[in-house]
Amino acid sequence: MRRQSTLRTRLVRGLGAATATVALASGLTACGGDANATDSGAATGKVTIGAVSNGAARQAELSVPVVESLRAQLPKAVRERGELVIGVGALPAGYPPLAYVGTDQKTFTGAEPDLGRLVAATLGLKPVVKNSTWENLFVGIDSGKVDVAFTNVTVTEERKKKYDFASYRQDNLAFEALKENTWNFNGDYRNLAGKTVAVSSGTNQEKILLEWQKKLRSEGKDIEVKYFPDSNSVNLALSGKKIDLNFGPNPAIAYHITQATGGNAPTRNAGSFSGAGESLQGLIAATSKKDSGLAKPVAEAINHLIKNGQYTQLLTAWNLPNEAVTTSEVNPPGLPLTNS
Repeated sequence: MRRQSTLRTRLVRGLGAATATVALASGLTACGGDANATDSGAATGKVTIGAVSNGAARQAELSVPVVESLRAQLPKAVRERGELVIGVGALPAGYPPLAYVGTDQKTFTGAEPDLGRLVAATLGLKPVVKNSTWENLFVGIDSGKVDVAFTNVTVTEERKKKYDFASYRQDNLAFEALKENTWNFNGDYRNLAGKTVAVSSGTNQEKILLEWQKKLRSEGKDIEVKYFPDSNSVNLALSGKKIDLNFGPNPAIAYHITQATGGNAPTRNAGSFSGAGESLQGLIAATSKKDSGLAKPVAEAINHLIKNGQYTQLLTAWNLPNEAVTTSEVNPPGLPLTNS
């Protein structure tokens, strides 16, 4: 099983909630399987985060000065071209809150392209966002048509054979509960005893949940695992108290929490868990062709954004502060070759 396909399937199934917003992504579809997303003009030193996000983020315009010492680290060809081609694998539907078409039906928004734009501005480059299918994203990197991908790519040892990485988010799963529910995961599977939990079939989170169920059963306890045909059904079951918890990708949970705010059944994050399992904190990373010379300046740009607080501002705007890293690392430990 290809790891990238597994992760992509897990993400799309978990993030399939906001169908009205996601449907707008068809405006970016191109016959060749990719499309240019909307970005404003040349490098201006200004980046708007959370633009036309349909309530998924708090919009803000950030001033992002060029850091010349980091710009100098760029490969000469990229520096002279004056553009950073940012790849996102969000066709055909998009996946809020990470990457999707905004309410104006043309602006490509989300936490991923927003971070790419912040990095480009820091390096004094014009961001050129190219949206494609997940598979064509890697074709674009391999062919040199894409400089760096910001698209929820998990670092794995297998991928490190072909690509360089600059980490920027934790790869987490999360539990969603009604706001009135005081239960918290607290990192211990034993806290799930007696709970009814929804999970998507064939996903990484299902594998982890069923492993916990097996452990609990060996201890004379149990979890009731529930499956639903789509995320809307899960949300209805949660609001109707037919389930206690929904277990899915943290970004999907974060997005639904923003959408449920102010409604009849507001929800909250009741705890997270590494998508890589107990032994390793999974990491999401900017992905570039191996030995392209981009990973280091991109990582240093992210570290600059961490230091000046704009990285935190970005994640907070998109309700993803629990996925923050303290440092962007070049080629950090990834999921092992045996984890496939």
